[in-house]
Amino acid sequence: MTTAREVVRTSVEIVTGDGTADAYLARPEGEGPYPGVLLYMNALGIRPHIKSMADRIAAAGYVVLLPNLFYRHGRAPVFELPEFVDFGRQPELFERVGPVLDSLTPELAMRDAGAYLERLAGIPGVAPGPAAITGYCMGARLALLTAGTYPERVVAAAGFHGGFLATDTADSPHLLAHRITAELYFGHADQDPTLPAEEIDRLGKALSAAGVRHRAEVYGGARHGYTLADTSSYDAASDERHWAALFALLERTF
Repeated sequence: MTTAREVVRTSVEIVTGDGTADAYLARPEGEGPYPGVLLYMNALGIRPHIKSMADRIAAAGYVVLLPNLFYRHGRAPVFELPEFVDFGRQPELFERVGPVLDSLTPELAMRDAGAYLERLAGIPGVAPGPAAITGYCMGARLALLTAGTYPERVVAAAGFHGGFLATDTADSPHLLAHRITAELYFGHADQDPTLPAEEIDRLGKALSAAGVRHRAEVYGGARHGYTLADTSSYDAASDERHWAALFALLERTF
């Protein structure tokens, strides 16, 4: 088992084709080199809990870049959030988040992804070579898209309680399966309206047909957002299962 390291936390900026994205950077103390990990947030944005997730990965020996995916709408935090989000009692939150989320099209997100990967690779102390990605909710979709868009720069990608991974639209992420060279892991929530059983099946068949190394598990009793301890969707057992799967993937990769 990897010994936890002291974590150094900083803020960095990433120049993109549309401006400058602010980002949180967590890294182990010391010169390294350490493998790079790109962390894609969920739709609630960068906040203390997501930063703590980046810290936990960094403590295991990785340099973690957590970009503000909604930088076109301002610096993080883009949304004013309560300390604890109860999805059942705060429907007005989705009225604020929805339009911002919808504005991040796959085209824009993948243009940004190239800048994020380039910035991560250029950080002093990051080991040469491709990076790993982990993503949550919308971030899981972006992780899959990024693995297919930049196959030479992504060696592993994980997605947890992701949605809309294998839809019937022309821009569905699963349609990039033939381009993916990374190893993939998915921890699906079995109570997730954004990823019905037919999409899970469609995704698995597409990845298998393309010869992609992957593993997908459905976490029983888990809801969409099960890793998010600052929300009502959190499930401690599923969260710990996610950490075990993620670190196993990273240890196999690097």
